[in-house]
Amino acid sequence: MKSLTQLNPQRLFPAEPTVRAVTEELYDSVKDLPIVSPHGHVDLQLLVKNEPFKNPADLFIYFDHYVTRLLHTQGYDLSELGKGDTDEAAARKAWSILCSNWHMLAGTNSGYWLAHEFGTLFNIDETPNSENAAELYDIVQEHLDQPAFLPRALFDRFNIAFLATTDDPCDDLAGHRDLANDPTFSGRVAPTFRPDAYLDPRKPGWAQKAGNLIAAAGLNGQSFVNFIEAFRIRREFFQINGAVSVDVGVTEPYTVELTEAKATELFEQALAGKISETDAREFAGFMLFEQIRMSAEDGLVLTLHAGVIRNHSTTTFEKFGPDTGQDIPVAVEFVENLRPALERFGLNKNLHLILFSIDETTWSREVAPLAGFYPSVFIGAPWWFLDAPDSLLRFRVATTEIAGFYRGSGFIDDTRAFLSIPARHDMARRVDCSFLARLVVEGRITMAQAETIAVDLVVTIPRKAFKL
Repeated sequence: MKSLTQLNPQRLFPAEPTVRAVTEELYDSVKDLPIVSPHGHVDLQLLVKNEPFKNPADLFIYFDHYVTRLLHTQGYDLSELGKGDTDEAAARKAWSILCSNWHMLAGTNSGYWLAHEFGTLFNIDETPNSENAAELYDIVQEHLDQPAFLPRALFDRFNIAFLATTDDPCDDLAGHRDLANDPTFSGRVAPTFRPDAYLDPRKPGWAQKAGNLIAAAGLNGQSFVNFIEAFRIRREFFQINGAVSVDVGVTEPYTVELTEAKATELFEQALAGKISETDAREFAGFMLFEQIRMSAEDGLVLTLHAGVIRNHSTTTFEKFGPDTGQDIPVAVEFVENLRPALERFGLNKNLHLILFSIDETTWSREVAPLAGFYPSVFIGAPWWFLDAPDSLLRFRVATTEIAGFYRGSGFIDDTRAFLSIPARHDMARRVDCSFLARLVVEGRITMAQAETIAVDLVVTIPRKAFKL
């Protein structure tokens, strides 16, 4: 193959020679450290079944809405990108679309991760295009057919010390128990309690889900008391099965404290489908308040991801479902929305509340100041649209002077794309070392401090935030 581009070993390092040299020294000290991935969406069955990946398109396109949304902007229907029934011909067509439109990914986090994966895992150093698409497909497929590319082999190769999945509150977690009890697998994989669909009566099918949750907890009768007790029982079940955190995604992080009588009234109205929009917001705010209260009691870390309008295109959602690239960020407010919960539980050291925002204006104005006072509040790493090199640098600039390095979550890959995990964590390590190097050269911290912080950002800080 004719080499057109290669991975630069100093990629993402500063251009200024002195800072670059310090960056390289710091990066060398952390590049081989284990990966701690306490929040993500990798399918557990990938590791339980340990079967070969189907094909390059299935691996890199079908389930990666970072990629499909950009290709969709070029007029390709999602059905051409693997959303629907597929076969070998369809997979090759989708792959050809990706390679032919590779320029669309230039400068994006997706393009960076894919280039890293192609180069480090498949020894591809050629820029994808329409002419070499078929050849690249065959190269990747040849690797995927090898035992070294089975999911568990890659888990070990990636040096993953901890991986969390995302799981429905009613899940029996049998797969997690199977994996934990499998003597041939030595990794640590934990479930995460994801109650979004059960907290907000505005969500489709909420009443049915509320009944399912109560039943899964072994309780009889759809009462508000049983509803709350079901959350406690199921959270405890998740903890017994290794969970360390609860993940809640909301458009607005609104919390409110209600009396039991008022909450019961709203629950019954919601169950009957007769709740107003205003009261539905109140009930959802109370349920978020309750999840925070429960975390203060049972110690499960609560990660709060705020500021996304889900399924913006109704037509696309109805045809292809969620997670198809049509979720759009919106402005978000934390200070007043979270004040009722923080007034009650913010000083409780058993609570770890990690705030994630796609609205980066909140980093210095709200999230860092909150984490700079409340012992319970931690700063969530850049997420989704913002987990990219320049965004990570802006994040460090926006939050460090206010709250320092040690009030953060550590890097969060938040991904379904299993093979991208090392690329994402390596990116974060390079960016953090770059930021630390500048502080060293500017005389703001010593090299010894930078060396310690660089390691802590990878290992100590995420372990503390997620109580590992």
